[in-house]
Amino acid sequence: MTSPAQRSGRRPKTSGPLPRPVPNSGLLFDLHDSGYREDEFVVEGRALSYVLKGERTPDGRWDVLPGAEAPFMTRMLVRRPDDTTRFSGTVIVEWLNVSGGLDAAPDWSMLHRHLIRHGHAWVGVSAQKVGIDGGGMVEGLHLKKADPARYGSLMHPGDRFSYDIFTQAGRALQSSQGPAPLGQVAASLLIAAGESQSAACLVTYINAIDSDARAFDGFLVHGRGTSGAQLDGFRLRRAADLQDEMRHLRQSPEAIRKDARVPVLILQSETDVALLGGGLIDQQDSERIRLWEMAGTAHADTYMLFGAARDDGNLTADHLARLLQPTNEVLGVTTASPINSGPQQHYISNAAIAHICRWASGGDLPPPAPRLTLNQAGSGFVVDQHGNAQGGIRTPWVDVPIAELSGLGQTGAIFSSLLGRTALFSRSRLDDLYPGGQTEYLRRFAGQLDTTIRQGYLLAEDREEILAVAAASYQQLTTR
Repeated sequence: MTSPAQRSGRRPKTSGPLPRPVPNSGLLFDLHDSGYREDEFVVEGRALSYVLKGERTPDGRWDVLPGAEAPFMTRMLVRRPDDTTRFSGTVIVEWLNVSGGLDAAPDWSMLHRHLIRHGHAWVGVSAQKVGIDGGGMVEGLHLKKADPARYGSLMHPGDRFSYDIFTQAGRALQSSQGPAPLGQVAASLLIAAGESQSAACLVTYINAIDSDARAFDGFLVHGRGTSGAQLDGFRLRRAADLQDEMRHLRQSPEAIRKDARVPVLILQSETDVALLGGGLIDQQDSERIRLWEMAGTAHADTYMLFGAARDDGNLTADHLARLLQPTNEVLGVTTASPINSGPQQHYISNAAIAHICRWASGGDLPPPAPRLTLNQAGSGFVVDQHGNAQGGIRTPWVDVPIAELSGLGQTGAIFSSLLGRTALFSRSRLDDLYPGGQTEYLRRFAGQLDTTIRQGYLLAEDREEILAVAAASYQQLTTR
């Protein structure tokens, strides 16, 4: 495998780290207590745009030509072990998500516990203009609004340059003109990651840009819809257009090319498969592609929205279970019903990143996974006797359930449709399902958990915590 340090290409200039504190970090715990540090660097240079050569075919085999060039100045947020001897050499480089009008890091939210546990670094890249200057689907706390003095000099020429900006950010982690963002320790493995809108950008990056850019060793594409982003960026401009835009995008399904240069693991919730149209894509596994679809999951859930920011690895099982409880009050918006509260996406994500890192390092391929069972219309799923979707990656949260967990059927303002639903079982239904009470529930839960771990979709190192949180969740449900 060619290391990032051996790759050719322009090297940007870096400066920093910027003075603390970092606005909009999204953390509600102290990274220092976990042995990590957070630094912020400015990355600048000249970025290319790209022009499609020929057709944009459904198989994802797209050719592009270099287009216009423009100067840029963006930022990278770097989280790494404070003790460099703990650094594994692996860096997860996240294309920060701007759907909320600011830079957000959903994959850091899902993965940070695993990254910290293994000494991996994480880098968030402000690849898109919205995160810096605003002007997206909703008005959010973009960087120049959050701190004009700190970020006023940043310069983004537009999203048609975002792909090369992301490439150059990756290269800056290995060689740049200026301070090394990772300190004096070199990265040995760069994995690009992105969720939702960022996943759409990575689809296009893999299909059109990566064969020439060669900046990353693998990709985690998390929560993609039917199509990749356009070469001039993600087209959806207003949250009010979300439903119409999703209907439009479903008309043009685009696969990730099966001859991808490096390993790609695609991680999909029920919402991504049915509502966002991922199930319409003819995406086959190959020597470079793995597609995992997760039963009982939503595009975003209570762990991502409430648990992750406080989850430093030291929470009691009872505390974490309370953070995961279903709610219909989300960031000032009231949803029609409680949102998805299944934690399986978090724990499956840990397994996914472990697999893609091993695979990209020349190790074994991840296990193939069964697809979710769509209904005849393709708009929902065939469900079991508990109301949970059939097919996909099975976990104890859906096969030994205490609730119906879905990625569909939610209503409310703006992005509510992406949050799924939870319908907790009544006490009488729990008594019917588990006549031996909590003891029987946990025995059966543990049996299914061990099966899923053996299949490779969950990690043995998460087993103890999963069982403790399951016990606390059952206790909280039966005593309310």
